[in-house]
Amino acid sequence: MEITLTPEDNIKLANLCGALDENIKQIADALDVNIARRGANFKFSGDTHNMRLAVQLLENFYTRAKSPIGLDEIQLGLVEIDKLKPEDIATSNAPVLMTRRTELHGRTPRQIAYLQQIQDHDITFGIGPAGTGKTYLAVASAVDAMSRDRVKRIVLVRPAVEAGEKLGFLPGDLNQKVDPYLRPLYDALYDLAGYDTVNKMFERGAIEVAPLAYMRGRTLNQSFIILDEAQYTTPEQMKMF
Repeated sequence: MEITLTPEDNIKLANLCGALDENIKQIADALDVNIARRGANFKFSGDTHNMRLAVQLLENFYTRAKSPIGLDEIQLGLVEIDKLKPEDIATSNAPVLMTRRTELHGRTPRQIAYLQQIQDHDITFGIGPAGTGKTYLAVASAVDAMSRDRVKRIVLVRPAVEAGEKLGFLPGDLNQKVDPYLRPLYDALYDLAGYDTVNKMFERGAIEVAPLAYMRGRTLNQSFIILDEAQYTTPEQMKMF
């Protein structure tokens, strides 16, 4: 497949492609296609459906490339576009999650890969802009693991960077101190498992919350740990793991 973006505009092309064609590489990697560029001419190879999606993305971004397109915009565009048709989902080996939301599944190749990595590996890093499903899919995977009795406990962890990791001046007990930072996780849990179920899990200790600074030396057998907003942790904090 081959296209030429018109009308040709070198400034818009530079804004679209990014430094060293980084934006083009991002799209190619996300959709698992090869994209070769020469000026305003683009050649594609790979899965037919994904090539068409790549073409659609390039054309959409080109129309608004009067200013530089950042990698965050590229990632959000990849999330927003309908990458998989319903019939593709059934044959894509997408992980099936056991939650209250029976229709929940990965909607993009990256989301499907993210879910598969969580199931296959002990540690998985999810990096990307807000709104791409990192936290929600992680919580869905935790609920799925609990539902299948693969783990006995869910541990919600978040670095309290807004408080400088010094929580003493905040009112309330430890849970109340970190509650504001864990609200996105709570919202996802209530949506995926139900309010009553989540409250019962808290009561019997099946769900635990803790700031990152308190995790050193913990023994966490049969636990599903979600460290949210890990991009704000320092290298020294990450040495805990």
